[in-house]
Amino acid sequence: MRAITYSAFGPAGRVLTQTDLPKPVAGPGEVLVRVVHSGVNPSDVKARAGNRPGVTKPAFPLIVPHSDGAGVIEAVGDGVAASRVGEAVWIWNGQWRRAFGTAAEWIALPSEQAVALPERVSPAAGATLGIPGLTAAEAVFRDGAVAGQTLFISGGAGAVGHNAVQLAHWGGAQVIATASPDSFERVRAAGAETVLDYRDPDLAAKVLDMTGGRGVDRAIEPEFGVNAGLLAQIVRENGTIAAYGSALEMTPVLPFGAYLFKAITLEILLIYITPWAIRARMIDILHKALGEGGLKPAVHGHFDLAQAAKAHEAVEAGKRQGAVLLDL
Repeated sequence: MRAITYSAFGPAGRVLTQTDLPKPVAGPGEVLVRVVHSGVNPSDVKARAGNRPGVTKPAFPLIVPHSDGAGVIEAVGDGVAASRVGEAVWIWNGQWRRAFGTAAEWIALPSEQAVALPERVSPAAGATLGIPGLTAAEAVFRDGAVAGQTLFISGGAGAVGHNAVQLAHWGGAQVIATASPDSFERVRAAGAETVLDYRDPDLAAKVLDMTGGRGVDRAIEPEFGVNAGLLAQIVRENGTIAAYGSALEMTPVLPFGAYLFKAITLEILLIYITPWAIRARMIDILHKALGEGGLKPAVHGHFDLAQAAKAHEAVEAGKRQGAVLLDL
């Protein structure tokens, strides 16, 4: 089968190679999926580049990258119902703690990691649900319904943030989001009542004014380190911060006194290790939102398998308006 592989860290154009590999076989409890789309996420790009703290070499001699994808089940292993053959599915954790991910014509993986794709949801949309979709759903709904709450969503134009804005709006929350000015209209169209420039020096004062001085109920944050001080100001007493990233400052200084005297809860989310009970609930939420038109995952660009390096470079370049997909 055709697959994209790498065996050393480095620039995409240097280390990603199209290779012929044996077609995998579904083992016990597994399904074999014929991949239609493979989703390229920032975590895939960082893993290939060797940007993980303390990681000096790939975890496996040969890696097929990418955790997200969509396709059709072609075969099942022992213990999996034969009725799943022919089922359209989307994939999560395709390459998490495993050598072979979705950047190949087939992938064999545990049955529960291939989720039946709801009717009228395209495979392309399905390929965005693993990391951007589940992270957004957990960031918004991990602690329950948000109807009537005010949510602050940083980076509302990003892949996760854009999904989170849609989901929060669908869930009945008032959404205050940040973005760069050239993305304001796109974020408003996703459901944000107010969009503010993330670089505005008066950002905290404006958010507090919009909430009558009370602050927001829940903040969703992709860059916790650089925004820890801002969040201390704008989150209400007994409010919550759901942080799913901090790439710009991985050793943040926490204004603990401000957090303490507001009793702010800090939730750090890593979708790869989300407990199954929470993950299952988030899958249900995503499917319901998709079915009701409350979530329309954006796709920034499609690339052929042979263009995997260009797809990685598109993610590295930033300023994406949605997911980047390899089409198989």
